[in-house]
Amino acid sequence: MSILLDKNTRVLVQGITGKIGQAQTKWMLAYGTNIVAGVTPGRGGAAVEGVPVFDSVADAVNATDAEASVFFVPARAVKDTVFETLEAGIKLVVVVTEHIPVHDTMEMRAEAKKIGATLLGPTTPGILTVGEAKMGIIPGNLFPKVGGRAGVISRSGTLAYEVGGILAKAGTAPSTVVGMGADPVVLTDLADLLKFFAADPATDFVTIVGEVGGIQEELAAEYIAKGFKKPVIAYIAGRNTPEGKRMGHAGAIVQRGMGSVASKVAALEKAGALIAKTPAEIGEIAKKLKA
Repeated sequence: MSILLDKNTRVLVQGITGKIGQAQTKWMLAYGTNIVAGVTPGRGGAAVEGVPVFDSVADAVNATDAEASVFFVPARAVKDTVFETLEAGIKLVVVVTEHIPVHDTMEMRAEAKKIGATLLGPTTPGILTVGEAKMGIIPGNLFPKVGGRAGVISRSGTLAYEVGGILAKAGTAPSTVVGMGADPVVLTDLADLLKFFAADPATDFVTIVGEVGGIQEELAAEYIAKGFKKPVIAYIAGRNTPEGKRMGHAGAIVQRGMGSVASKVAALEKAGALIAKTPAEIGEIAKKLKA
């Protein structure tokens, strides 16, 4: 099973005619993603990898019934493009783009909540349903060909790939891998993503791949403590991060004792999550859950 995305989801690629958009469209199609349209203003009538290009989202949706969209557009254009996309009726949007102003993210987040849409990112590698489809830049060749029953939610792109492989070797292959985004403010909270897995009868447990900085893991712990009924494995990267030092990207920073690995681990452990001190321990815990 999967959440949010499967092989039948009709996907729109925005910024499809750019260098990155073209390359990623090729890889998404090769993985099996049902890409039905692309949008680049002024390039309507063209085609990329056989996918028709439209000038606007409304035109693309009217012609193809696209229902999900992945963004390869410049940061300055993301907010307006998200609003255009939501107005056209699309309810799943993956924003791969980095360096989006926090205020823009907050506006997009508020609009999405208002209409019940799910937006992933910014700065996300995307979402991949193992063996079926992907939206974004997650390398499908790092995962098994057939999905399993383990959900993965990750703030880190590269760790998401590593953990997927670890789970597969443990005999508990991932079903859907979700990159929630690495910015200080994200479009959909970790707790809200857990709710999708909670509702999926084919998900046996969920692995959270967190990292130093922000409070997403603490918010997720509050949700888990209120009655999340499936086992949760949690790994938090960044144990040796010095306070006030940014590590890698904007979201990974500890300030005034908040967002530390210790505080996240304590909150998740108190909520009942199974804590892995290293990525390898995720596999060991997963084996025990399977037994």
